[in-house]
Amino acid sequence: METAKQKCYDKRGPMLVKNLQARNFEAYYCSTRQEAVEKALSLIPEGAKVGWGGAASARQIGLTDALHDGPYRVIDRDLLPTPEEREQAARDCLSADVFITGANAISLDGQMVNIDGNGNRVAAIIYGPKSVLVIAGMNKVTESLESAVERARTVAAPTNAQRFPGQSPCRVTGICGDCKSESCICNQIVITRNCRPAGRIQFILVGEELGF
Repeated sequence: METAKQKCYDKRGPMLVKNLQARNFEAYYCSTRQEAVEKALSLIPEGAKVGWGGAASARQIGLTDALHDGPYRVIDRDLLPTPEEREQAARDCLSADVFITGANAISLDGQMVNIDGNGNRVAAIIYGPKSVLVIAGMNKVTESLESAVERARTVAAPTNAQRFPGQSPCRVTGICGDCKSESCICNQIVITRNCRPAGRIQFILVGEELGF
């Protein structure tokens, strides 16, 4: 049975698609993760070099597994044994045909906010890969740009920090400390408000709660 939250997502999703399209993004809404995987695979050409960063949502819906199993040239730094190889993989992603990422927050008017520690993920979103595919659950959507930035800093970052070593304040307390710590994961805060060239960044919005 469809829940009240799902009904809400199904109404807000198409609204956000229109607002993203007005900013020259390509955008699609899928009610379920199964639909989202099918749509994503339809957008990725066979033989494409595909990499990702911060792709918890793509992993959750099964997209990364499908790419490993399909006719694609996959860059997956998490499978590499040494820091040097993982660093090189992050650089290789900058020349990918398709770069897959999540979003830390998206405002209802169509602006995306991402926070990064080392910068490789936001760098790829901004420039490099031929196309960028954003997989985002509707739980990432906020009413305004200001609340999107707040969500990225106070919800996404402290949660994401739990996956990494170090003793940044948000990893210790679960609360943003607006820190300058060596292990800070909020070193770059990027707002992507329009897409140039048009259509380079594609969104698949999923009517489920995904990622952080």
